Amino acid sequence: MHVTSAVAGSVVYPPGGKFGPRIQMDLQLVMLYTGEMTVTIDGRELHAEPGHVVLLLPGHEEQFVFSKTEDTWHRWIAVHAPELDDETLESFRRLPECLPLTEDMNRLTDLLIGLQRNVSSSDPVMLQLGLAALHLYPVESKRTLHQTEKHPAIYAAISWMREHYAEDVTLKEISASVNLSPEHLVRLFKQHEHMTPFQYLWNLRINKAVELLTNTGLTITEVALLCGFKTSHHFARQLKQATGRTASEIRQLSWSGLRKA
Repeated sequence: MHVTSAVAGSVVYPPGGKFGPRIQMDLQLVMLYTGEMTVTIDGRELHAEPGHVVLLLPGHEEQFVFSKTEDTWHRWIAVHAPELDDETLESFRRLPECLPLTEDMNRLTDLLIGLQRNVSSSDPVMLQLGLAALHLYPVESKRTLHQTEKHPAIYAAISWMREHYAEDVTLKEISASVNLSPEHLVRLFKQHEHMTPFQYLWNLRINKAVELLTNTGLTITEVALLCGFKTSHHFARQLKQATGRTASEIRQLSWSGLRKA
């Protein structure tokens, strides 16, 4: 498959946000993190919940409607293949339109967003990463088919944490939200997510903090409080441990990218 450009991005829509209609020109992967999203494709609705990635194909009219009650945060990867042959396009049509979002897809998105601050969308590395994301999607589709379905409490707990990550929550409150004991919920998370519920919660907080540092002018203290950290010192320690960078370094990299764009 010959591709000419690959881009990635991130956006937060306020409650009631909409986008489109538009004609899709690329092979696009849309990763949803908070809120909800309904995409109308040629008159047919596709609904996506947080923690999922949606595959969009070229040549279709699309319109997006986001959550009416909360911010909707999504990221995307768009790969342009001007001469996409029918066989390749049909292979994508046979794939599920929506899959659970994996850390591998998140890492590819991180790489693309970070790299494009310094190189063009047609840079060979950007093209290779874009192709890697497209190749990963069918791999994840097969993996999903062969995996044992997660316990419903996992999805419910993650949904609850996405709504309450900014609050001073406890493991007891998380487990109570899904009517399980804390011990049982910890076992389920270790089995399916390979981490504890609280580790998952801290990952949510860190990801949201990086998003706010990159895309808003909020102070570091404001970001810390909005993302559930009790103090800016606690935030600084957790952020450095998770990303290897300070809040100022993350923001400086973002601003440097904007100046070069």
